[in-house]
This record gives sequence, structure tokens and C-alpha cells, in this order.
Amino acid sequence: MNPTLPLALLGGLTPDAFMRKIWQRKPLLIRQAIPGFRCPLSTNDVRKLSRSDDAESRLIWREDDAWQMEPGPFARLPKPAEPGWTLLVQSLEQHLDWAAALMAQFRFIPDARLDDIMVSVASDGGGVGPHFDSYDVFLLQARGKRRWRISQQKDLTLVPDLPLNILQNFHPEEEFVLEAGDMLYLPPQAAHDGIAVGDDCMTLSIGFRSADRATLARGMLEAAAEQLAARSGMPTGPYGEPPLPGPDLSARYRDPGQAATGKPAALPEALVEAAVSAANAVKLDASLATRFLGCWLSEPNARAVFDDAPDDLPMLAEAWPASGRLRLDRRSRMLYRGRQLFINGECAPVAAEAGLRALADARELDVSAAVAKRLSPAARDCLDDWLDAGWLHFER
Repeated sequence: MNPTLPLALLGGLTPDAFMRKIWQRKPLLIRQAIPGFRCPLSTNDVRKLSRSDDAESRLIWREDDAWQMEPGPFARLPKPAEPGWTLLVQSLEQHLDWAAALMAQFRFIPDARLDDIMVSVASDGGGVGPHFDSYDVFLLQARGKRRWRISQQKDLTLVPDLPLNILQNFHPEEEFVLEAGDMLYLPPQAAHDGIAVGDDCMTLSIGFRSADRATLARGMLEAAAEQLAARSGMPTGPYGEPPLPGPDLSARYRDPGQAATGKPAALPEALVEAAVSAANAVKLDASLATRFLGCWLSEPNARAVFDDAPDDLPMLAEAWPASGRLRLDRRSRMLYRGRQLFINGECAPVAAEAGLRALADARELDVSAAVAKRLSPAARDCLDDWLDAGWLHFER
């Protein structure tokens, strides 16, 4: 994707201009972001998906002026004509190729930030109440109409003791009615309330993950702990990858010359200083952050199930096919930084060479003699493993 070319998806803005001027700064209404959009998914399709154990779903409604929420899967659902209910299904891109293709249109934002597509269907008057999200979201109207009221208010106090995060004092500043193909972008903590107008209202929410600093710090410390454990001879990662270089902390604490004490319950200052010194020897650097973030952010959805590989797969390590294409499964996540490569929560045992970076960026790779020459034997072995696991597909 060329970040300097204008996109209808962004109201004529280039991705570069959108990221500089709009992203995480202010809402943007885009009329006909996808002109003439016809959603391949029906309300009945969503209802059927919500009955599956493989899908994460929720039903939201109000009863006696009180908000109610029930998690799926659902054996029974409200009738379409019954007003005021909303059905949500997460991670649509994990289930449907067209949803994965829709999500790919937003890859001017790094994959490390992409989360999922949530589909919301609602009967007349249905919604989830005024709330805010802690992440960026694009709200694409897929069917019917929805009225959005939004605000960039500072007061984000929530109503206590509810199953949903509902704003206690919502003061809308703008109001829009979106029809199929229209889209609204909202930055984090922008207050909003969407109400279905009429029946057969469907909205697709393209959301972006955003970790808090505590999560990042905890992940770094856990990665450092794994690094120390590996140094001590404990098992390595799923691929048997070697641990990152780390300090040798095998030496035991010694205290020759320790004076006799009349206060035996007091912690020795030298022991405290030794613990601080040992911790300071652990490098929380960019290499460790890359390993932690690469594995964490490439983890597939918890409900992802990869299909079995067909019996007639070519063995790329032995003979490269004359023509065809390698394509990442829609559920696969692949990231890289420098020479480190990650796929589906694992650190690959091969460097992120040019051909593998091209596969990660385009999510597909041409099968040609020229491409084959640029791939190392280790890379071809990895591709065979990923084909066998269903993470990658070969198309003739």
C-alpha cells in the first residue's frame, strides 16, 4: 500500500496525512468510505455464528431501564422484530475471508496494532449505551442505519455496578446518521453512543489493540525471567530457539567477613545490595522487547483453529513448484524486526530474510524460480512446516 496515494476509505486523505493529522487526535466522519458497499454477511449469518463455540459473542439489551449482558454461544436469540437488543460477535476476520480482506485495507497502520473486526447487529433502538473505548476504532456501517452521537468530553466517569461500561454523564457534541458504506473514525476515549434506526442494522467495528504501560513492563519482565531460566538450562521456545544473550548470574551470594549480629531478624544490607546488583545486570533492551512483542503480538486469536493441510502439498525444500502462490492463512499473524521473525506467537528459527519479509508484508508470495533462488534452505524448511501446520497455503 502506497501511503502517499489518496484513499476513498479515508475520505480522500492519503494514509500519511490521516496518520499525521487525524490518528489518535480527533474523530473523522467519512461518507461513502466504501462506495456502494454491499455487505456479504446477513443478520441471519451473524445469528448463526453467535451459536458457535468457535465465536466470541455477547447479547446486550435493557430490561426495566437496567442494562443486561449475556455471553454466547446462544441457543435462542430475540426475534428480529423485538426492539432494543444488540448482538455482538468478535473477530469476524478469523471466520470469513472477505472480513480478513476488509481488515487488510487498514494495513497502513502497523499489523502490531491491528486487533479484530467486531460485527454488531441490532433491532430498532438497539445499542450498547454511551461509552468510550481505550483504543482506536473505525465504525463502518454495513447494513441499515445507525445514529451516532459523539463527544470528546473529559468526564469519563462510569455508572457503577453494571455489566457494561456506561458513561454516567454523557454530553453529546455532534450527531450523525450513517448508512451503508459510511464510516466514522474515533480516537481513544472519544465518548460515543450508537442507536439502530430501524431493523436490519449492522455495523462493523475495526479495532486496534493498545497495551497499557503496566502490560508492557510486565511482559518485558516475564521475557527477562524466561531468558534467565533458559540460561539455567530450562527448555527453550517452541522452535527450540536459543535464548537471547543474557548475563551469567550463576554465582551464589557470599558474605565472607560478615560480622556477628545481635539483631538476627534484620535483613543484611549486603544481601539487599546483591539483589539490586543482580537485577541491574539484566538488560531490558530493544532485543528483549523485540522478542517479547514479536511473540505476544503475533499470537493468533485464542479461538483460532487452523485447517489440516491437504495431502498433495508440494515439498518446497525439495522442489520449488513452477507456478503458484503462497498465502498466509487469514488467522495467521506474522511480524518481523531486523533479523528477527515471528509467526503465530513463535520465534522462527530462521532470519527474517527478504523473501520472508515480503511474505509478511504482502501476506502472499509468488512462486517463481527467481523467488526460490532468494530463499535459503532454512527458509524453505520453515515454509514447509507452516504449510503442514495450516498457517500457510499453496494455491496453484
